[in-house]
Amino acid sequence: MRGTKLQQQTPDIGSSEDSARPARSRAWFLLGAGGLAVFLLGLGLTLFWGGPTQSPTTPASPPPITRTLQKGRTFVDALQAHGIRRDVAARIVQALRSHLDFRRLRPGESLEFHHDPAGTVTKVVYRQSPVDIVEAERQGEAWTASRRDVPVDRRVALVAGTLEGNLFDSMEALGEQAQLVLDFAEIFAWDFDFASDSQPGDRFRMLVEKVFTGEQFVRYGRVLVAEYESEGKTHTGIYFRDKDGGGYYTPAGESLRRSFLKSPLEFTRVTSRYSYGRRHPILGGVRPHLAVDYAAPHGTPVWAVADGTVEFVGWEGGNGNTVILRHRANFKTMYNHLSGFGKGIRAGAAVKQRQVIAYVGSTGLSTGPHLDYRVIKDGRFVNPLKETFLPGKPVSSASRPAFTETRDSLLGQLRSALAAHSPIDRTS
Repeated sequence: MRGTKLQQQTPDIGSSEDSARPARSRAWFLLGAGGLAVFLLGLGLTLFWGGPTQSPTTPASPPPITRTLQKGRTFVDALQAHGIRRDVAARIVQALRSHLDFRRLRPGESLEFHHDPAGTVTKVVYRQSPVDIVEAERQGEAWTASRRDVPVDRRVALVAGTLEGNLFDSMEALGEQAQLVLDFAEIFAWDFDFASDSQPGDRFRMLVEKVFTGEQFVRYGRVLVAEYESEGKTHTGIYFRDKDGGGYYTPAGESLRRSFLKSPLEFTRVTSRYSYGRRHPILGGVRPHLAVDYAAPHGTPVWAVADGTVEFVGWEGGNGNTVILRHRANFKTMYNHLSGFGKGIRAGAAVKQRQVIAYVGSTGLSTGPHLDYRVIKDGRFVNPLKETFLPGKPVSSASRPAFTETRDSLLGQLRSALAAHSPIDRTS
């Protein structure tokens, strides 16, 4: 038909979008609902099964407990006091026996107990010093022991001073310990009697090894060279060791070790000397006193001054309890006013130098605890403080060059240290 225009019918876009919205909304709704369902399902499973599994935490062991060895208590007593059964304590002792001398334990030394989380003892650590440490550890029902390796170093130091009062007080004033006094006096025990011969103003000097772990002092090592100057005479001891052993010698190579000690007691005071005219404190009158009296506390150990044989032991009138020893070269020694006798001391028994033969007392005609000491030579009493006894073995001819080198080196170090008056440190 003319004039008639055919119109192309186009889609109604607006109407199409309106119809798509509900579809998209339903999709998002379904997607959200599905996610929520998954979340709730996971939450339910978590609550039901108790959450993700975790490795259980191992309980920590408690800190170690330290105790000290008490006076009069044994090592087993100390273990049992900590709750260790006697049979277990016996196994610990057996394990430690090859590393620890139970006869030398001292009160105050520490035991450290380690436990497992259940409270059972698993390790015992025993400390005698910062470097003397042994430990026993449980391996099932058995116990094994070992000695802990503690690194140490040795430093050579100068110790020198002037005698004021006595040797103990003088060295203590320098900050040194009693052990060094004993070691120093031991060097000259055959040559000098500190109880009777030392005087205020005497001078002492030595080079001694000191053992350290880190910066902590542990103990004294060996005295390498020592000198004691008294009344214008200098006594010198130089340590030297060869294939025959070690000992102290004079600069000439003579052994300081004699067949007789200068004194039968350690660090005591002479109260009466050898004399032909002393007023007797009990009987009165002037009488010979052919002995040296040493004042000492009751029960102080008395040494044999030399190897020998017991000739007499028992009561001897005014001398009280007495021991007489017979020695070589026709010498005898006599010890009076004793409180008791040493173990095994009987007529005919052999004794060694420094063996305890008796104890100081006040038996017989005595005014107080002391030792009356006498020396008999060829059947006659002689002055113990002035008698010259048999010398020891000198440095051998074969060892003389080595000794000379050692002597010159040590005396040179001592002189240099005295000049600088400062310690010599040498780490080895």
